[in-house]
Amino acid sequence: MTKQMGDTQPLLAIMQKLRDPKTGCPWDRAQDFQTIVPFTLEEAYEVADTIERMALDELPDELGDLLFQVVFYCQLGKEQGLFDFETVVSRICDKLTRRHPHVFEDLATTSTAEIKHHWEQLKAEERSQRSLDSVLDDIPLALPALSRSMKIQKRVARVGFDWAELKPVVAKIHEEIDEVIFEVEQETVDETKVLDEMGDLLFAVVNLARHLGVEPEKALRQANQKFERRFRGVEAYAQADGRALNDHSFEELDGYWNRVKLDESNK
Repeated sequence: MTKQMGDTQPLLAIMQKLRDPKTGCPWDRAQDFQTIVPFTLEEAYEVADTIERMALDELPDELGDLLFQVVFYCQLGKEQGLFDFETVVSRICDKLTRRHPHVFEDLATTSTAEIKHHWEQLKAEERSQRSLDSVLDDIPLALPALSRSMKIQKRVARVGFDWAELKPVVAKIHEEIDEVIFEVEQETVDETKVLDEMGDLLFAVVNLARHLGVEPEKALRQANQKFERRFRGVEAYAQADGRALNDHSFEELDGYWNRVKLDESNK
């Protein structure tokens, strides 16, 4: 097998061999469309993590892992007579060409806002051709909850269901916080209602992120990373003090936390 620059055939041939009914890998042969999905999501997150850490030397490997997921689906599709890798490439080429007439057709250069508006119009037309009953019909259920909330809100905003100002968006968050507190202060706490109100609160926070032009999934990932970095600093201070974390009071640990924050601000 000759490996050529930019040639996908070796990869497709490897995938086909892995799925060979007689000589292939037992694990690969046992997979189907549904069982591969969790691995696809994991690989996509690993690509995002690599980029956010700016570990760009690792990126080719992670992108290769993600590409392998695409090739795996294409092999499954080919075996079932549904589609193959060439079908996927052809479809995305057609879509990108269709959605970028300002690049591939003889059109005058337009502004970024006009290009974005045209892009959304084309996507809306494509959705209408799929006989969807709602503007929300084709939002994937498997998306992370924060990302799916953002997509839902963007879709309804396009048809006018949105606040024009920031003030009511913020007021809604305060309203949802009050409703959460009301439920948890009941004499008998209904966990189902608490869950419901917490969901409303998170949805409202995502709406604020959307209005501010912030990607909530990215913001939360960064917050997770910041918390982890600072808590590791707390652990370091506790270790230097010669006591286990559990032997410290919350006030002591909080003091370490503030010292870590101060250390960061002084760098």
